[in-house]
This record gives sequence, structure tokens and C-alpha cells, in this order.
Amino acid sequence: MRDVTSPAAVRALLKEKGLSPNKGLGQNFLCDAGIIRKIADASGVTKADAVLEIGPGLGALTRELCERAERVVAVEIDAGLAEVLKETLSDKGNATVLHADFLKCDLGALHRALGGGPFRVAANLPYYITTPIVLRLLESGLPVLSMSFLVQKEVAERMAAAPGTKSYGSLSIAVQYHCDAAVVLRVPRGCFLPPPGVDSVVVRLDVRPPRVQVPSEEDFFQITRAAFAMRRKTLVNNLAAGLGMEKERAEALVRAANLPAGVRGEELSLEQFAEIARVYAQIGR
Repeated sequence: MRDVTSPAAVRALLKEKGLSPNKGLGQNFLCDAGIIRKIADASGVTKADAVLEIGPGLGALTRELCERAERVVAVEIDAGLAEVLKETLSDKGNATVLHADFLKCDLGALHRALGGGPFRVAANLPYYITTPIVLRLLESGLPVLSMSFLVQKEVAERMAAAPGTKSYGSLSIAVQYHCDAAVVLRVPRGCFLPPPGVDSVVVRLDVRPPRVQVPSEEDFFQITRAAFAMRRKTLVNNLAAGLGMEKERAEALVRAANLPAGVRGEELSLEQFAEIARVYAQIGR
């Protein structure tokens, strides 16, 4: 067993293996045992759970998850780290390491590796691709129970943001359509090697049935993305541009959804966007 929960241990292991944090892959190794335990606590993982981890790095969080879960499947894009994980997880018989890019891997095969049933996700995500990873999981149709992510503070705030706030946007709607979102832990920069240039938090997303019903999820999310394309523009102008419709039809769409002509996307609730999607399904482009 190799210790990977202190800065000195992480430096020594990286030096021994001839590796260094890859800035291009967003590698900031979490090396605080107390914080790692708190992240695992926040995930709610139990012995009944299969867990997916994305970007395990040197395996610090992976080891803690293995102590709590039935099985852990860790997806690591970096070939050098995937090799190191064979050593740092050598005593964890319930861990499987897959050398792959999560954004490109076969989700069906990944689900089978997790046992084929419901599973949880826990990860210290590379900050530069947090949103694509979260959206891929939300849109996958896989039976995800919850997702606990260590992410950049601003991204977590966007996930949990309420209408009318500066952070509210299409990511807020995508997350809140599928999940209950809450920031559960703040993580100091000094808990990482190297320290990131941004503040970090753990956000927990508890997956549930959609809070609103819409005729077409594809249309619903196209509408919400269009609504926030240009935040200074009105909803009418954004819908006209984003949905490829004449402005008069966009005005009719907003009016039929019982919204004022000058409203902006950031003012609307999930339910109001759902009403726009229902009207859109009736009147089309």
C-alpha cells in the first residue's frame, strides 16, 4: 500500500514514477486525508453501492471509496497514472481501473463493469471539462442514483443557482431538471498539489424523476440553451436566433406562454421554460 494522502507522499511518488501534474489534463491531486473522508461521507456511498469515479489520479479518493462500496470503477485518461493506480490500488480487490477518456468511452460497457444496476458517481473532476462530464451523465439514461463532485466553486454555484441570480443559466436548468443540487463542502486550495488557481467545493446531485413534464426533452434543452445564448438580449431575440424562427413567431411563442414581451431567460423558472416547450410543441417553428 502506498500513501497518497499527503503532499510529501504525492511528490515522492510522482518523482519515483517520472511523472508531474499535467496542466493540460487539469491535474490537481487531492492530498488531504480529512477532506477525502469528508467527500466520501458526502457521497453517501455504502457497501450496497457500485461507484463510478472519473479522474482518479493517484487513487486517494478511490481507496476511500473502496472501503465503503461494493465495487469501484475508476476511469483514468492518463496512461501514466493508470499504471500507477495498479500499484496504489493493488490491495483493493473491489477496484477496477479503466484507461479511457470518459467523454468518448462506451457507456454501455462502463455500466456493465459497474454491475449493470443503479450506481453512484464520486469524483474530483478536471475543472476544464466539468460541464461536459456532468451533462453526459445526465443525458446518458443510465440509472445514476447520485453524483458527488469536487469542482470549481463557480461551476457548482451555477448548478445550484436560482432564477434571477447571476449564476443562473442553461447548466442550472439541465442539472435541476434531473437532480436536487446542493453545495455540501468547501475545500481549501492548500489541499491540492499543485494548488489550483480557483476555489473548490463539493456539490452533491441527487438524481430524481424530472420535476416538470415536457413533450420533448430535446426541444426543451434547445430552448433553454437558446434563452441564455446572449444574456443581455431578451428571450424573444434569443429564441428567434437560437431556434431559427422569425421574430414574430418568437414573440407569439412567448406571448402564448403567458410571459411579458421583454422578459429575459435568467428570470424564468424551470416550470416557465417547460410551458414554453409545451407551446413550442403545439405551434412549432
